Amino acid sequence: MKVVSVVGARPQFIKAGALSRELRLRHEEILVHTGQHYDQGMSDVFFEELGIPAPDYHLGIGSAAPGAQTGAMLAAIEAVLQKECPEAVLVYGDTNSTLAGALAAAKLHVPIGHVEAGLRSFNRRMPEEINRVVTDHVSTWLFAPSDAAREHLAQEGIRDGVHVVGDIMVDALRLHGARAEARAEALARHGLHAGGYYLATVHRAENTDEAGPLRRIFVALDALDKPVAMPLHPRTRKRVAELGIGIGGNVRVLAPQGYLDMLALQRGAACVLTDSGGVQKEAYYLRVPCVTLREETEWVETVASGWNTVAGTDPERILTAVARRPGAGAPHPDLYGDGMTAGRIVEILS
Repeated sequence: MKVVSVVGARPQFIKAGALSRELRLRHEEILVHTGQHYDQGMSDVFFEELGIPAPDYHLGIGSAAPGAQTGAMLAAIEAVLQKECPEAVLVYGDTNSTLAGALAAAKLHVPIGHVEAGLRSFNRRMPEEINRVVTDHVSTWLFAPSDAAREHLAQEGIRDGVHVVGDIMVDALRLHGARAEARAEALARHGLHAGGYYLATVHRAENTDEAGPLRRIFVALDALDKPVAMPLHPRTRKRVAELGIGIGGNVRVLAPQGYLDMLALQRGAACVLTDSGGVQKEAYYLRVPCVTLREETEWVETVASGWNTVAGTDPERILTAVARRPGAGAPHPDLYGDGMTAGRIVEILS
């Protein structure tokens, strides 16, 4: 079987890296990189560290307004599919690359596999939520990470082709976790020591488009009782400068981190504060408390477990959530599988 895999952003590189290993044992894979994340710190380093094969097509779309970016991706991916004539297209997660790949395949009647199907934040103002919903409704195989995700699909009338396979990011942690644990220099390089700092990431449009939410987040980070290491997403760095937002002395701004260094920084943090879905999960797998800087999360099981608290951008709520984070001995159920998700997906495709 010839399979085209479409990726474009950091979380997708991690997921595709784990799945490609298994996929290429039995099938031909054509890897398409849309260029949604394109600088070295957000793209190239992940291919290098995770041993992902070089993309067969690099579309170089880059940054643009959401509609323009998605449209450019759609046209470029359609041309690739017409040339390669695959028997299936794989898309990952909830980015514009996900939506463009799914729509291009659907219009050409190529079966679609959606890895991480069925997630819902139930906030249609989030562009990621629109991408998830539309992709699920045009997909042939819906690879759900949990029973909750399967139930979300059933509530929308999607029952055929749904497979609960676990979370592919557990596979990535199983494959690369030991290497990340050995990277003590990732902390020393920034003058950090395990348990003596918090780690924060912010990049979602809802937190960066306007000054209010972003300013409130930085106020909270500056008021925390430990220093905050913050790898700054290029979009956030640009918005901080444009909006004239001051960054307090408690926040140590870092360059974007590769996968292994980011895992090491998360493992050593006393708590993670983030608006990223992927980082929420990684924190959970590493048994590090998490505070989500949004009003909802698609990873509801992590909240139910007590290891993740949804705090929004209000400084008082954020500070309270960090102070009340669970301790090391708190119950920690296995939520998203055993790290063998890639094999299940390949078996289903086969």
